Amino acid sequence: MRDTDKLSVAITRDFMTTRGDLYFDQSALETLYAEPRISVQILDDPAPTRITADHAAQFHMIIMKRSPLPAEALGGTDQRLVLVARNGVGVDHLDVAACTRNGVMIAVTPEAVRRPVASSIMAFILALAHRIPLRDRMTRSGRWTERNNILGTGLLGKTLGVIGVGNIGAEVFRLARPWEMIHLGCDPHAPPEGFPELEVRLVDMDALLAESDFVCLCCPYNNQTYRLIGARELGLMKPTAYFINTARGEIVHEDALIRSLSEHDIAGAAIDVFEKEPPSPGNPLFAMDHVIVSSHNISLSPEGNRLGNRAVVQAALAVARGEAPAHIINPDACHHPRIRDLFNTLGR
Repeated sequence: MRDTDKLSVAITRDFMTTRGDLYFDQSALETLYAEPRISVQILDDPAPTRITADHAAQFHMIIMKRSPLPAEALGGTDQRLVLVARNGVGVDHLDVAACTRNGVMIAVTPEAVRRPVASSIMAFILALAHRIPLRDRMTRSGRWTERNNILGTGLLGKTLGVIGVGNIGAEVFRLARPWEMIHLGCDPHAPPEGFPELEVRLVDMDALLAESDFVCLCCPYNNQTYRLIGARELGLMKPTAYFINTARGEIVHEDALIRSLSEHDIAGAAIDVFEKEPPSPGNPLFAMDHVIVSSHNISLSPEGNRLGNRAVVQAALAVARGEAPAHIINPDACHHPRIRDLFNTLGR
């Protein structure tokens, strides 16, 4: 890269609404456009744009949400790509090993998703506990006299189980404190001292499933968590318990969940993510009164979007200064010769 060259930044169309509006914080976008060392282009490819070798050769940085980045897009002699700035934290759509091997840093936005996702989980818990969707349908359909036939579930003294006590899982426990629930956590990467400030008792997954009244998935999707929850695991849950998944659909064997719910082996579920997205319109989960569904966007809000947009812009600006961005999930990529050479040039 010559000193006079600009760093080219692409923004994928993940940030576009179906109306064609760019759903991106305006002040963050203006900050990006104002950086003299950067040129910005919004991709024409429809979302989710699959990143190709042509993209990797054309752009130094790509700001995205869920655009897949396969290994075959990287490693070309003309590769310019050094940063993928992901608005979010899940990276199952990115080949992380290939990025590290080919000198592509992956920056995520944990601060932007922690509170929005955790509060969405609490919203699901409250909606299930108070049976809000069913009460809503009954009231709208004129079944007023049946109102006392539907009982909710009080949360005081109930057990909240969270699988994956990381950035989001820990925040769920913080938000749940006023309801005075019993807190159980399961996380193979938990520190030896646990989470005393959250009053969480760490147990194995089988114990968590058996004891919890609300089971929340907050773990990442990877080879170890693929179909982590199947028929055996669901069979350990209480018939009065609820299952909540805002993580990734692939972590759950969806057919097993459908069977468990259709046979009322568990009391209900709230599902924001599916094994196949978008799901089929005929998905059996859609016809179940004791299931709440949303379209992998339950946490979407202007506040969360603004935080995420500003974080990915800051990641791009850090690279323009010749610095590694915050929240790099593959720090070894920073030591790649391509990155070192770029930073040496930019830092002069």
